[in-house]
Amino acid sequence: MEEFLKELPQLAKDKHKSHKDYFKRLKKKPPKHLDQAMQSLHDETFEEVDCLTCANCCKTTGPLFTNKDIERISKHFRMKPSVFIDTYLKIDEDKDYVLQSAPCPFLGDDNYCLIYKVRPKACAEFPHTDRKKFQQISHLTLKNVEICPAAFKIVEKMMLSIK
Repeated sequence: MEEFLKELPQLAKDKHKSHKDYFKRLKKKPPKHLDQAMQSLHDETFEEVDCLTCANCCKTTGPLFTNKDIERISKHFRMKPSVFIDTYLKIDEDKDYVLQSAPCPFLGDDNYCLIYKVRPKACAEFPHTDRKKFQQISHLTLKNVEICPAAFKIVEKMMLSIK
């Protein structure tokens, strides 16, 4: 996995144009079975990829925190939401709450999430490859293939199996 992670940014860069063109076509005319096919590719790929051997998403990027996430996580820590925000979060250029820094402060040395049961919705759904109407988030997927081996593999499998 480590070797693939080292190669992933360059692989994603090399494939960016073909991935972008593919998603452009997919968005214009999504196949009727796209959601089911994506769920199958997602499930199949996560049988092959173990997030605990990677955690690259947690090491390199941070999720958006919704107000519900902040309430839930601060309650878990028995903190006031304002204290949680001051301690861990900042507001980004899009006016969203994000982590102050990467890697995620809740990532353990063993790649386990220390707040897994109450983690942000964005973390629980990452890399978003099993979402309904998948073609609508192609911009997000193009970013995710740069950091997530599973997302990269899913897109490569998509291009072969979903025309």
